[in-house]
Parts: sequence; structure tokens; C-alpha cells
Amino acid sequence: MKKRQESLPLLASQSIDSSMSEYELKQKKTTRPFWSYFFPLLPSLILIIGTLPVFVAFYLLQRYFDYFWFTNEWFYFMLPFVFFIGAVLLFISELYITGGIVKLFHITYQPGTHEYSYRNKNTFNWTLICVLYTPFRKLLEIFPLGRIKQTYLRLLGMKIGNNSLVGGVIKDPCLTEFGDNVTMGEYAIIYAHIHNMQHETIYMETIRVGNNCVIGAGAIIMPGAILEDDVVVAAGALVTKGQRLSQGKMYGGIPAKEIIKKPPQ
Repeated sequence: MKKRQESLPLLASQSIDSSMSEYELKQKKTTRPFWSYFFPLLPSLILIIGTLPVFVAFYLLQRYFDYFWFTNEWFYFMLPFVFFIGAVLLFISELYITGGIVKLFHITYQPGTHEYSYRNKNTFNWTLICVLYTPFRKLLEIFPLGRIKQTYLRLLGMKIGNNSLVGGVIKDPCLTEFGDNVTMGEYAIIYAHIHNMQHETIYMETIRVGNNCVIGAGAIIMPGAILEDDVVVAAGALVTKGQRLSQGKMYGGIPAKEIIKKPPQ
């Protein structure tokens, strides 16, 4: 009986500790720096700055050519081309402004498991890059600009070898490495991070793709995956976290497994 009574305070203290930990966890989740609420405004600010070259170009057209007075029918004919060139100029300006900011201030994040909090430097940098990069990544999915896209990804920290084609979506450029002669198909996605909201963490790991690799359309590659030279990943395959694909082999399926070709009968 006495032993049972002694156990009651112990259970009560465990209950208090449990409730305190839940309270502290709740406080942790609700605590957020005030300045972080201004993060969504950054793309709008970058957009405003990016319009400056367009306004300068339109000003020069009006100042020296009186273009927008429409004194000739050819002016109406050329108007769609003028606005199209202005839109392209705006888009390219946005890419180089955001990429230049990341490159100039060396905004990057390192592999590891990090606390999902603005107090963590790696998580903060990841959030900042997402805010700067995501809107224009979406536009690049609609308007692929070839070498301009690859130059932009290099500004964001991605390593891309010679004669490589990045046709899909790179979620984390600074943790993605491509060798020479790599082909990445449309709608393929490379993730170098995984969220775990239960534990309030974010896991990041570098993805390395060797030389002469082919990543099929719609394939998904997860953090820490390594593709050795001459690897082929079939369309729609899933390369799991930390998976290593051996040199010269073909992989497909979910999860990705080696595809063994049957010898001819």
C-alpha cells in the first residue's frame, strides 16, 4: 500500500512534466520573429526593382523617338513586340537580381538536420532562398530559357558540368551537383531537403549526379542520393533518400531498382 502511495506522486510529477513539455512545445511553435512576416513582401520588392530597366527603356523610346505618341501606323504594329521585349527584359532582370543577391551575400545552407526555426542560420538561409527563388522558378517552368536558366542556377550555387541539360525542377540548387553530359527530363524533380513537422526539423543533404547520366521525365530524386557515372533513371522512378545508384546501370520503379534486361531468346 505504501509503495502504491509513493508511486502516485511520481505519476503526478510525470504528468506535470508532460504537460509542461507540451506547453513549451506550443510556445515554441507560436513564437515567431515579427520581421519574418515581411518575408512574403520580398518578391514584390524585387519585382519593383526589376521593372527599373523596363521603365528606362520605355523612357528612352519616348524621349528620343516619341514612340508612345503613335504618330505612325507602324507604331501600332510594333507595339506588341515592344511589350514582349519589355516582358522578357523584366523577367531576365528578376533572375539576375535575385541570383546576384544570393551570390553576392553568399546565401547558402549546409547538409544536416536543422531546427525548423528562424533562429537556425541554415533554416533561415533556406527560407530566404525559397522566398527569392520560388516565384521565378515557377516562371522558368513555363518559359524555359536554356542557358539563362543554367546561369541562374549557377548563381544560386548549383554545380553544373559541361554540356548538361537541366530540364526539370531543382528545389535546392546549392545542394545539387551535376557532372558533364547530364540530361534531366521535363517534370523531373530533385529534392535536397525533407521537412519533419512532428519534430520541427528540416533534413538537408547534397545530391550528386555523375557524368553521362540520364534522369527521365517525372522522376523524383530525394536528399543524399548519389548517381554514379552513366546511370539511367527511368521516367517516373523514385530514387529514395541516401540511395546510391551504381555506375552504368539502369533503374526504374518506386522505389528505384535496377532494371535487368533479359537476354534475347
